[in-house]
Amino acid sequence: MTAPVPPDLRDALLDAVDEARVVDLLRRAVRTPSITGDETAFARLVADELRAAGADEVHVEEAAPGRPIVWSVTRGTGGGRRLLLAGHLDTVRVDGWSERWPGDPRENPFGAAIVDGELWGRGASDLKGGIAAALEAVRAAAATATLQGDLVTAWICDEESGEPGMGRSIGMRAFTRRIAAGTVPRPDFAVYVEPTRLDVYPAQIGFLIADIELTGRSAYFGRPEEGVDALRAAHRVLSELWALDDELRARPAHPLLGRPGLLVTEASAGGYIAVPGAARLSLIRTLVPSEDLGEAGAAIEAAVRRGVEGTGVTADVRFPAGRDHALGGLPSETPADLDAVAALRACVQAVAPGTGGIAGAPFWSEASFLTEQGIPCVYFAPGDIAVCHTAEERVAVREVVDAAKALSLFIAGHCGAGRTQGAHS
Repeated sequence: MTAPVPPDLRDALLDAVDEARVVDLLRRAVRTPSITGDETAFARLVADELRAAGADEVHVEEAAPGRPIVWSVTRGTGGGRRLLLAGHLDTVRVDGWSERWPGDPRENPFGAAIVDGELWGRGASDLKGGIAAALEAVRAAAATATLQGDLVTAWICDEESGEPGMGRSIGMRAFTRRIAAGTVPRPDFAVYVEPTRLDVYPAQIGFLIADIELTGRSAYFGRPEEGVDALRAAHRVLSELWALDDELRARPAHPLLGRPGLLVTEASAGGYIAVPGAARLSLIRTLVPSEDLGEAGAAIEAAVRRGVEGTGVTADVRFPAGRDHALGGLPSETPADLDAVAALRACVQAVAPGTGGIAGAPFWSEASFLTEQGIPCVYFAPGDIAVCHTAEERVAVREVVDAAKALSLFIAGHCGAGRTQGAHS
């Protein structure tokens, strides 16, 4: 069971979290671009902050050349549980940002402007606000409490999709290999700082992406009988895929994630005043826990085969977005009634009444890498997923400070802690 934090320690932890320090760190984080593939400068900043926060070990290593992971250990005195705080270093690109805000304080996507209590910039919500909160919580806990269990952090490259040949979770793969090998102390529980608006997400969707190439034969429009119409076949394939989506959305809903689904995201075909000889479709399939990614992929392939049957068109189905599964990313779920989940919620609610609710992540991130190793993991952080990857990305400063306070309380409770003699904020 998570130990209650004594009132004097609780007050000291809350006092130790410094709003000005949190905001300064977040501003420096946003002003250090870390678009996928270029995470090194931000990794160095995070490592420096961990050293300044009092971590006993800080490691900066490469998952691949030029692709960093940062992990740290603050050693406990023994007898307590181990906690992992984790998140990704990289952000998506900034296409269209400056055009959205010409002449406005928010024009620079790396400017970290504060407007009406919100800090704007690429990565502010996804997820540098969470990293700033976590690092300040580590500092406050180290300065104020004597932990019994180890506090581990991990900040990794390559989570985001969008850059060619990247976004394959090479950083999380490298980190979880270190856990499996015993290089990193194995945590009892993990908090991954994807934005949740200070709610707690113990479940996430899974996903796969399918690219479908349909190949027929082009022919002059006046002799269509000599061609094989890939666009007509694509229409049939689309009908099969949409029928599969209808079947998925008729299934019983998961209590936190709703129903699985299939969304066709792209369709293209054409010929130069001719029978279309090729067509291309792309789709994303979401999954809920208990569904199997391999079976989901097989069902899509079967739908495509039915669509092209008898048309003379050939079909090639590829799954280009393998993460912790060859076809995509696994769904995951940590029991919502787990003691650590309840304790985290209580810490959040104590700091920011009205938050700390339970919900499901309508996104995929890397919690499933940890749950597959038997490490319960939830998402919790400031920020709103709805503005991530857009030119509207920002995070409320108050949320970041409240997240730091809640995490400092949770660290002490989960790891077990007493007041450090002579500690002060």
